[in-house]
Amino acid sequence: MKYITAGESHGPQLTAIIEGMPSGMPLSAEDINEELARRQKGYGRGRRMQIEKDRVEILSGVRHGLTIGSPITLVVNNDDWKHWTHIMGVEPLAEGESEEVKRKISRPRPGHADLNGAIKYGHRDMRNVLERSSARETTARVAAGAAAKKLLALVGVKLASHVVEIGGVKSECDMQEYSLSELQELSEQSPVRCIDPIAEKKMMDLIDETKQNGDSIGGVVEVIVEGMPIGVGSYVQYDRKLDALLAGAVMSINAFKGVEFGIGFEAARKPGSEVHDEILWNKEEGYTRKTNRLGGFEGGMTNGMPIVVRGVMKPIPTLYKPLQSVDIETKETFSASIERSDSCAVPAAAVVMENVVAWELANALVGQFYSDRMDVLTKEINTHREFARDF
Repeated sequence: MKYITAGESHGPQLTAIIEGMPSGMPLSAEDINEELARRQKGYGRGRRMQIEKDRVEILSGVRHGLTIGSPITLVVNNDDWKHWTHIMGVEPLAEGESEEVKRKISRPRPGHADLNGAIKYGHRDMRNVLERSSARETTARVAAGAAAKKLLALVGVKLASHVVEIGGVKSECDMQEYSLSELQELSEQSPVRCIDPIAEKKMMDLIDETKQNGDSIGGVVEVIVEGMPIGVGSYVQYDRKLDALLAGAVMSINAFKGVEFGIGFEAARKPGSEVHDEILWNKEEGYTRKTNRLGGFEGGMTNGMPIVVRGVMKPIPTLYKPLQSVDIETKETFSASIERSDSCAVPAAAVVMENVVAWELANALVGQFYSDRMDVLTKEINTHREFARDF
């Protein structure tokens, strides 16, 4: 499978086109709207989330509630477009019309794509960069991921996400005490998607304090996946290692600067006997592991244990106490301007990461098993599970 997204932050719409989804899979707008709504929640979000009420339109590839094998077009309209039609319009400006209507930006903001993108594409007006590099683009990615989540659910693969750290405040909950459904339920109930009520309160207080100081904070989010068959991915070539593909996908999310699986970087501080997972077998489950320190992967392939992947999100670079920068026209220093922004988007980023991970897992299944028809794909995956159990 593959997808491409299009659209600017303040343009008329965001679009995702999905190719390769199996035929005969149930898919509705509500499947996608549920994920879009989750993305818009979270303590610390800015005013943009009060303006936009993201709802999807499915414009192709689905007939009477079932995918038909052709490309699926998903569109989310930007409600704020009505205030930007002149600034972001497609048509040339009329003769004699003021150039200022475009709200030209020549002052790059530290931490954004503004300056690098302007140099790459030769834009003297950096609005051409920031409109597309905006995290608003993740709306379309979540829409595509929601379709992938539906596929995964139909073949018995479930995901949950939660926040484990914001601004140095860490959740102290033992994850082994919670089922995946409990984790998801508790996470959904929390304004910061943290299941530790003590840490939750501290996180919210810190977000409030940070906002008052005109600053921003980042954090760490975790996605857990259960039900992936053993042996998805491959050790044969570097570009078929599923954990590597997941790592790249997570790092592609706006503001993400790190990723780890299982105990992650902690493995560098432990002996091998405290890192690798001993293999067990029983008739009911087949092969399992005594521990899950490697986060469900060995040799670039799933090993049947839950996938545990974490991503690190840096603080949002749009600050209300702006940092120093340089005007590309005058070369004079200035205090960077601000666009409407969040003080903390970590809770929303957890939802984005969950859907990005879902896409890569669904894509791996579609690539490894027959996938033109959903019923055959489901049958093949179940047959493989039985083979692995009895191997």
